[in-house]
Amino acid sequence: MIPSEEYMLGLVGHKFPGGNRTIDRWENYLLTDCTTSPQLEDGLVHPIALFHIPIQGVQTSIAELFDLGRVKETGSVGLDGYDWEFFKPLREEIEYRCEGEIVEVERLFTDSGKMYDRFVFSIELFDEDGEPVAKATSYWRLRRGKVEH
Repeated sequence: MIPSEEYMLGLVGHKFPGGNRTIDRWENYLLTDCTTSPQLEDGLVHPIALFHIPIQGVQTSIAELFDLGRVKETGSVGLDGYDWEFFKPLREEIEYRCEGEIVEVERLFTDSGKMYDRFVFSIELFDEDGEPVAKATSYWRLRRGKVEH
């Protein structure tokens, strides 16, 4: 069942629980290795970590995001893009405070008449001094299928 536009628009401003997240050395090593990039020096974290670290840091999951967006079927979610901002280097073994929320939802239709919801959430990471370190914004397409409108 397709969620109402009212429900979806009501998600804007939904704050995730928030929390703390440390990127362990072994985790950064494996992530970097998966990209076939050389390991970074001085405990620098590979940017690829911003795909999942922020989501875990705010104490949510991909499954919970799917539930919020009321998507169930395989292939019903697409990535329209992401924006990673770094204000300071992201480093291993430092505890980051994570805060985030859903910042935009818009119901749209493709030229062929298929409905989808643009679903945007943004998560910020702060260092131990409360200074911003990184911000990850994800733009998802929640596909609803072809509908008469």
